[in-house]
Amino acid sequence: MSNPAIRIAFLSVFGLGLASLIAGCSTPSTRAGYRASGSAPASYSSPIASFKSASWENLPGWQEDNLTQAWPAWLKSCEALRKRSSEINWRQVCAQAGSVSARDGQAIRQYFEANFLVYEVRNTASSSETGLITGYYEPVMNGSQSRTATYTVPLYGLPSAWKGAKPNPAPARAELMSSGVLKGSEIAWVQDPVAAAFMQIQGSGKIRLEDGRVLRLGYAGTNDQPFKSFAQWLLDRKEITRSEATMQGISAWARRNPGRVEEMLNANPRFVFFKELPGNVSADLGPNGALGVPLTAERSIAIDLKALPLGAPVFLSTTKPLSSQALQKLVMAQDTGKAIVGGVRADYYWGSGDSAGELAGRMKQDGRMWLLLPR
Repeated sequence: MSNPAIRIAFLSVFGLGLASLIAGCSTPSTRAGYRASGSAPASYSSPIASFKSASWENLPGWQEDNLTQAWPAWLKSCEALRKRSSEINWRQVCAQAGSVSARDGQAIRQYFEANFLVYEVRNTASSSETGLITGYYEPVMNGSQSRTATYTVPLYGLPSAWKGAKPNPAPARAELMSSGVLKGSEIAWVQDPVAAAFMQIQGSGKIRLEDGRVLRLGYAGTNDQPFKSFAQWLLDRKEITRSEATMQGISAWARRNPGRVEEMLNANPRFVFFKELPGNVSADLGPNGALGVPLTAERSIAIDLKALPLGAPVFLSTTKPLSSQALQKLVMAQDTGKAIVGGVRADYYWGSGDSAGELAGRMKQDGRMWLLLPR
C-alpha cells in the first residue's frame, strides 16, 4: 500500500508503558478469522479478543450519533474492502451502500441495522469489556522548501547513498545528524525542532508554504533503530512530572531549555525519513491509513490487527480527553500500529493541525468497543 499513515499513539511516545515502535502498513493477521455456518449468525475469532452478540439497543449513544458524518468514512472503507479477498462478505454490504443517501441519517441508520450484526468486544486475557483509547493526529506546520532565517530545522528524505543499500546497522540519530550523510536530502524546513520530532513520530504531516501551497509529506523509511521515548528520558531525570509528559508539556520544557533540546531528541536513536506526496493529493484529506484510504477526522481509528478486521465499522464509547463528556461514535478501523495492542484498544484519529494535536496529546481514556459484521 502506498503512503501508509505511520505513527505511534501518544501514550507510547511519552513512555507510559506500551510498546513504542513506529508501526507501518501491514496485512491483516491470519490468526484472526471470520467464521459463518449456514444461516447461523456470523462470528469472528481472534487470539486476543472475544465477541459477545449484542443488540443495537446495547449501543450507548447509537440513536444520537450523526451518522451522516460517519458515512464518508464507511464509503472509503468500502473502496478498499471491495478489492480485498476476505471471507467476510464486505462486497455485498458495500454494494448495498450505493443506494443510500449520504444526507439521510435515518436511512444510514436503517442500512446498518438491516445489514450488520453487533458484537461487544472483550479482552480475552482479562474478560474485561473496557480498554485503553488514545488519540493521534496529523501535524501541520509552517515551513519552506529552502532554508531561511525563520525556517532552519530540516526534514529529510531518505539519503541518496542509502537508496541502494542501507547501512546495517544504520547510525543512530545523534551520529546521523553529525555525519554529513543527510546533506542534500532536505525536502522541507520548519521552525521548531520539537514539532519536527513529533512529525517524525506521527510519520506524516503537512507543511504550509509561504506562497499558500501545502506540501504533504509521507513516511519513506527509518534508520531501523529502536524507538526510545524522549519523554521517558525527561521523566527519568525529573525534568518534568508525569502530568507534564504530554506533547504540550514537552514543548514547554524545550522552550525553557533551548540549549538542551538536541540532547533530549538524541535520547531517541530512531530517525524517520519523509517523501513528498503527489501534488494532486487534496490538502483536506487525512493521511492514508493501513487500509490504504485517507483517514477521516473523528471517524477513523487504529486497531490491533490480531483483534479486529481492518476496514470494519466499530462503535466506540469513551470520553473526551480530560473530561467525563461522552464520546460515542461509529468509527472505521482504517489504521494500525505496533503500539496499538489489545482487544479493546483503539487510537482515535482527531484530524490535522494544532487543535487536533492538543486533543490527541491528552487522550488516555477508558472505553468500550462493538464490532459490526455483515449479517
